[in-house]
Amino acid sequence: MADSFPEGVSAACGGKRQQFGSRFLSDPARVFHHNAWDDVEWSEEQAAAAERKVQENSAQRVCQEKQVDYEVNAHKYWNDFYRIHENGFFKDRHWLFTEFPELAPCQNQNHLKDLLLGNKRNEIPECRSSEDGHGLTVEEQHKCPSTTLESKAQMFSVEEMVTQKLNHLEICADAFPGSSATYRILEVGCGAGNTVFPILQTNNDPGLFVYCCDFSSIAVELVQTNAEYDPSRCFAFVHNLCDEDQNYPVPRDSVDVIILIFVLSAVLPDKMQKAINRLSRLLKPGGMMLLRDYGRYDMAQLRFKKGQCLSENFYVRGDGTRVYFFTQDELDTLFTTAGLEKVQNLVDRRLQVNRGKQLTMYRVWIQCKYRKPLLSTTS
Repeated sequence: MADSFPEGVSAACGGKRQQFGSRFLSDPARVFHHNAWDDVEWSEEQAAAAERKVQENSAQRVCQEKQVDYEVNAHKYWNDFYRIHENGFFKDRHWLFTEFPELAPCQNQNHLKDLLLGNKRNEIPECRSSEDGHGLTVEEQHKCPSTTLESKAQMFSVEEMVTQKLNHLEICADAFPGSSATYRILEVGCGAGNTVFPILQTNNDPGLFVYCCDFSSIAVELVQTNAEYDPSRCFAFVHNLCDEDQNYPVPRDSVDVIILIFVLSAVLPDKMQKAINRLSRLLKPGGMMLLRDYGRYDMAQLRFKKGQCLSENFYVRGDGTRVYFFTQDELDTLFTTAGLEKVQNLVDRRLQVNRGKQLTMYRVWIQCKYRKPLLSTTS
C-alpha cells in the first residue's frame, strides 16, 4: 500500500548523501534540466488553484452502497492489485536509511543505554535540517545527564522501569517470533517487501528481527516467496490494522520501531485513531513510529475526477483501492492522542519533471517521527 517516488543512494551509518534540498529551481527556464526540484514553494495562486480543484472533484460523492462495498471488500481490491502488479510496481526504498536512520545498523547498538541517557532531555527537538537547511533527517544527540543525586535517582528509576518491561518479554519468550531479538522493527502495510528487504540487506545486526504485515494475502505471499526472505530474521503475516479483535504476534511494549509508509492513507478516516492507538501500545518506551504519506493537494489528489470522492479528502482509485490526503495537524493529532511525542512532522514539496513529455508534477508528502515516552502513561 504505497506510492513510488525518487529513490536515494543507501546511506546507513555515516553516509553523507545530501538530503532533499540540493536542487532548487531559481530560473523557471531551467525546469526541464533535472528530473526533480527540491523544497518547492507554492505561490498563493497555485495553492488557491489546488484548493479549487479539490472542491470541484469532491463535489460529487460516491453513493453509499458503493462506499460500503469498498470498505467490506477492501482486501479483495488490494489482492487484485498485487495479483496484477506482483513485485514490479514499486522500487526498493533505499532512501529509508537517510530519512529514517533509526532503521540503520548503528541505531541498534546500545539502544537501551541511549534511551536511559536520553531521558534527561525535557523537550523533544523539532526537525533539524542538514547543513544546507533543507534536509529531512533529524539528528538526535544524547547527552549524559549531570552526576547529581537527583539525576542518578532518575536514571535508576528509568532503568528499573525498563528492566520490568524486559522481564515481561522474558515471560513471553516462547510465545512470539523473534523473542530473542534485541532490536525489533515492524512494518505495517509491507506490500511486496520494498521496505523490508532493503532493511534486511543493509542491516546485518544479529540482534535484529523484522516483522511485516499487509492487508493483502497476495502481498504477504510475495514477501514470503522472495529469495531474500529469511524466516530466522523476518516474520511476514496477514493483518488488518483496523481489526480490533486481531492481535499482532508480539506483546505490547516490545517493538523498537514501527514503520508506516503510504499505508495509513488507505484506511477509512474514522478508523485511523484506533489503529494508531493499538500500534502505540506495541512500542517499547522510547520506541519510534515513522510515517511517510500523502499530503494535502498532492498531484494524485488533484488528478481525481468527479465521482471518485468518498468523503472529504478521501478518494477511490479506478482499481477500488482508496487514499486519503493528510495535513500535518491531522497527523499530529492522531499520534499525540495515542500518547506519542513529536520528533518530526514536516511537509516535503517536490517538483518532478518528465523531460521527454515536457510535463511538471507537483508532489506533496508528509514525513513524521513520533516517540513513545520513556515513562508512558498510555493504557
